[in-house]
Amino acid sequence: MNKTLLSLALVAATSVMGTSVVSADDFPERPISAMVSYGAGGATDFQARIVTMMAGNEDYLGQPMVIINKPGAGGRVGWNWFASEADNDGYTMGAYNIPHFIAQSIEGGVKYSAESFEPIANWGADPAVVVVGADSPYNSIEELIDFAKENPGKVTVSGAGLYVGHHIAALQIQKATGTKLAYIPTKGGGAAAMKAVIAGDVVSGINNLSDAYRAREAGNIKILAVADVARSEEFLPDVPTMMEAGYEVDNASVNFRGLMVPAGTPAEVIDMLAERVQAMFGNARVAKQMAAGGSPMKIMSRAEVQEMWAARQETLTDLLAGLK
Repeated sequence: MNKTLLSLALVAATSVMGTSVVSADDFPERPISAMVSYGAGGATDFQARIVTMMAGNEDYLGQPMVIINKPGAGGRVGWNWFASEADNDGYTMGAYNIPHFIAQSIEGGVKYSAESFEPIANWGADPAVVVVGADSPYNSIEELIDFAKENPGKVTVSGAGLYVGHHIAALQIQKATGTKLAYIPTKGGGAAAMKAVIAGDVVSGINNLSDAYRAREAGNIKILAVADVARSEEFLPDVPTMMEAGYEVDNASVNFRGLMVPAGTPAEVIDMLAERVQAMFGNARVAKQMAAGGSPMKIMSRAEVQEMWAARQETLTDLLAGLK
C-alpha cells in the first residue's frame, strides 16, 4: 500500500472510531464554536460572550470563538446534541452549567452524564437568588415565605428549567420552609424566567445573581435572598442569604460555568486548551466586563473542575434522593 492510500485508510479508520486526527502543534487552524445550551441574553450566553472575546489573541487561541445557542428543556437539547453529535476534535466546545447537567443525568431521560464530557476550565460561580417584581408587596424573604405558608401552591415561581440550579434552590426552599411552591420552568432559560417576573406573570422567581443584578440596576425587580452560604459582598452586600433568614438552604444550587469538550477529544488538544482557556478567562478586560455585568468569576483549572464535578455528583445524588 503506498503512502497516499495508507494515509486515507488511517483517516477513514479514525473517522469510524469517531475521533478526528488533530495535531496540537497546529491546533487551532480555524475558528472554534462554543455551544451554549440556553438562549441569547441569559446569564450563560452573556458571560460566554465575554469570557471568549479574547480567544483570537495570539497569547490564547489565536482564533476567534463563535457562540452557538441551542436552547431548550433546561439545557437538555444542547447537551444531548453535544454528547451525541458534536465533533470531538477540539473545534466544538460547549459551555457547562453545574449542577444542571449532573442533576439532569441523575434524574435520567438524557443522553449524557459527567463521563460524556471533558472539562477544560471554569470561569464563574453564580448563586441563585429569590426575586420579585419592583412593585411586589413583598419586601423581604420572610414576608414571601409567610404568604407561601398561608397559601400553599399560590406562590408561582419562575425558573430556567427542571433540575437546573433554580429548580434545586426551589426544592430546597420548599423543604426548609415547609411550603408548597408552584415552580414554573420557562422556555428560553434565565432571560425568559426574569421577564416573567418583571411582567408580573409570576409572584416570584429564582434566577441567577448576575441576571438579577442587571435587572435590579434597571429598577425592574427586588432581590430578597441569596441561596448561598455567604452574602455576595461584591455585588449584593445588602441582600441576606437564606440561611441568615433562618432557612437551611446551602450552596448546592450555585451555578458553576465553564467550557468543556466531548469525550474522546485528543488528550494533547485537551491539555493545550486547558492551559490557554484558563489563561484567557484571567484576562483583565474579561474581568472588567464581567464585574460591570454583575457576574461573579471563579476561575478553576481542569483538575479543579474535575474534582468539583465529582463532588457535585455525590452531593446531588444524595440531595435529589432526599427531595423527592
